[in-house]
Amino acid sequence: MALKLSVVVTVYNEALNIKPLIDRIIAALDGLEYEVVYVDDGSTDNTLGELYRIRHPRLKVVEFRKNYGQSLALMAGIEQAKGEYIATMDGDLQNDPADIPMMLRLAEEGNFDMVAGERANRKDGMFLRKIPSKIANFIIRKSSGVHLKDYGCALRVFRAEIAKDMGIYGELHRFIPVLAHLEGARITQVPVRHHAREHGQSKYGLNRTFKVISDLLLMLFLKKYMQRPMHLFGNTGLFLFAIGALINLYLIVLKILGQDIWGKPLLILGLMLVIAGIQLVTIGIVIEIQMRTYFESQQKRPYKIRKVVKGGVPEKVKAE
Repeated sequence: MALKLSVVVTVYNEALNIKPLIDRIIAALDGLEYEVVYVDDGSTDNTLGELYRIRHPRLKVVEFRKNYGQSLALMAGIEQAKGEYIATMDGDLQNDPADIPMMLRLAEEGNFDMVAGERANRKDGMFLRKIPSKIANFIIRKSSGVHLKDYGCALRVFRAEIAKDMGIYGELHRFIPVLAHLEGARITQVPVRHHAREHGQSKYGLNRTFKVISDLLLMLFLKKYMQRPMHLFGNTGLFLFAIGALINLYLIVLKILGQDIWGKPLLILGLMLVIAGIQLVTIGIVIEIQMRTYFESQQKRPYKIRKVVKGGVPEKVKAE
């Protein structure tokens, strides 16, 4: 029987949560053909010992040599997954695996490529977790155009082809719904249970705020300008060049009228804007060439085809 579901769990120093979570996953997925893929992200406690102590035929353990971060741990787990659908969740017992069958049914029956969880009754601190999360969700929602209420919930179910096409580099695990949207995924969100942390310490804090902002800028570029970078750099460069040219033209007129323009701050500003404009246009051209090289050298296409139907019969589409 084909493997229906792969559950990918990323962990870092979660030794006390390993066995309880695996027990809950096994109980929740009874009757399904599934596997559980644990990725240990360089834990320094006894997390690996707890994982290797569990002898279960459905458990696969991916051990990192060192701590690479949650994004790359997720990427490794997704690459190792063999199921038709992939569920992701945190390993701290705050996500409830009992919600996974409901999310899987919704993905299948509703023909969704991704079903995201929404922590409807979140069991976290108000000032350090809930309020910053609400602000971040609002900013991401308004700037990305992907209208979800909760981007931070790690409990998600994907079609495998969507999950494997996402490039979860850097710290982009926070923007997985946006990455899925870039792949053309049909996305919905459902309320899921959320539990207070029982063991260990949270790996999240206010220090991630600046990372979120910088990653958001990257996501906006990927969403709006990845396939047309010249529209961003070229338009900005031409705008700055035009302002600089007007300033310099004005100064030339003053010079002709006999005024001394040398050393004026306006002259320096005009020259800087002209140079910056030329540089941005040049950068746009270089990135445009790199983008074309990226797609053509790997025989990729800057589009995704969901299906091809010929004579009423769907044809198999070659993965891009």
